[in-house]
Amino acid sequence: MSISTSAEVYYEEAEEFLSKGDLVQACEKYYKAAEEAIKLLVIENNLKEITKEAEEYGWDSKTLNDAVTELSYKLGDNIIDMWASAVTLFTARKFMDKDLIENYKKDIKTLIEEAKQRFSIKVLK
Repeated sequence: MSISTSAEVYYEEAEEFLSKGDLVQACEKYYKAAEEAIKLLVIENNLKEITKEAEEYGWDSKTLNDAVTELSYKLGDNIIDMWASAVTLFTARKFMDKDLIENYKKDIKTLIEEAKQRFSIKVLK
């Protein structure tokens, strides 16, 4: 049995919106999928300062960006690029065409796969 993460659920919702031509909603869901993947990676990497910040301020833009910076020290700079794709999808969602979305969503998928793999390994140990 496979259990889907919240990131995967949002990604699938984004795929549905994209297939229906609702590009704005698709972009918003892809962003949310990336956000959830970042949260999983924060938990998996035991980033206590980020968790404390999230408890105090919520998962606002600053907290998410701080999380990505901290994760980049552990996982490499590619996490910054994947997050940048998510932010671009969200901030430019009203101006994106389907081809651009298809390009950026690849990074979101990679981010989700990395989060799920790392989280699954920890859960199974």
